[in-house]
Order: sequence, then structure tokens, then C-alpha cells
Amino acid sequence: MLRQQSREAFDYLYQHYAAALYGVIRRIIFDEETAKDVLQESFVKIWNHIDHYDSNRGRIYTWMINIARHAAIDKLRSKGEVMRAKIRPGAEVVHTEPTTLKTEVSTDVIGLGNLVTALKPEYAHIVQLAYYEGYTLDEISKTLDIPLGTVKTRMRHAIKILREHFSS
Repeated sequence: MLRQQSREAFDYLYQHYAAALYGVIRRIIFDEETAKDVLQESFVKIWNHIDHYDSNRGRIYTWMINIARHAAIDKLRSKGEVMRAKIRPGAEVVHTEPTTLKTEVSTDVIGLGNLVTALKPEYAHIVQLAYYEGYTLDEISKTLDIPLGTVKTRMRHAIKILREHFSS
């Protein structure tokens, strides 16, 4: 039904995933109107590229979250607001700001947040900066004042640990 792009399929995706995607977007973009625009753009991208989704590579939820997260980061960078946004603490935004969307879905349904915090602190911090705050590896290197190669190695190791957990 998704690949045929029926109205019912779109309604299902929106009703079941909009709140979760909005939560991910709001962790990156703090302006409510901009976040809503990014949510709409994300659903357009999802819908226009639904034929690229491969269920053998992962769940549709994860695929959609990645599209929304990348759209939010792209919007942030295109507006030149990365540093301004990073001044405001992002971890509390999703939990403290009310949502006007009907469907409430936890943005951490798969338990990724708990797994990240269980990593060694030097790995967890890099994953949090990259995934939740939208930092590039180069920005992480500069922010933490550690070599870029070290950041890449730690990120690779953290991803390996997370993949091992999900594949078991």
C-alpha cells in the first residue's frame, strides 16, 4: 500500500509517526514554525522517495527519522543558525515544550537513548553531539578540542557497539 502511494497509506504514516518525527526535529530546530515546516518537508521527501525504502536494511521508523533529522540539520545549516541553536540546551526541549500534534509517540521507542547513555562517556558524548545536536564530526572535534581522527574512531566504535546490540 505504501509503494502505491495511496491516501490511506499517507494518513497512516502521518498519524503514527508525525509526533515522533516532530520531536526529533525539535531537538535540532527550536523555532516551532520552522520545525513544522521541516516536518512537512520531511513527509514530502518520505512520500516522494518511499520506493527507496528497503525493509531489509531497517525499519521504516528508523528510515523516516533519518530523513527528518537530515532535513532539520540541512535547514539549520542553510539558515546559518547552527551556533545560535547550540546555545540553547537541546536535551530538554522535546520534554518541556508542549506539542500541538494529536499523536504522542516517544522519540526513543527503540531505546536508543538508553543505549547511548550506557556507552563509555567519551563515546556517548560524541554520539549525542552528532545525532541529537546535529554537529558534524569536524564541529565535534573543534568543540571538544580533540583530533578529528579521534572523533571518527570513537564514532565508529560507538556505532559498532550500537549495531551489535540491535543485531542480537
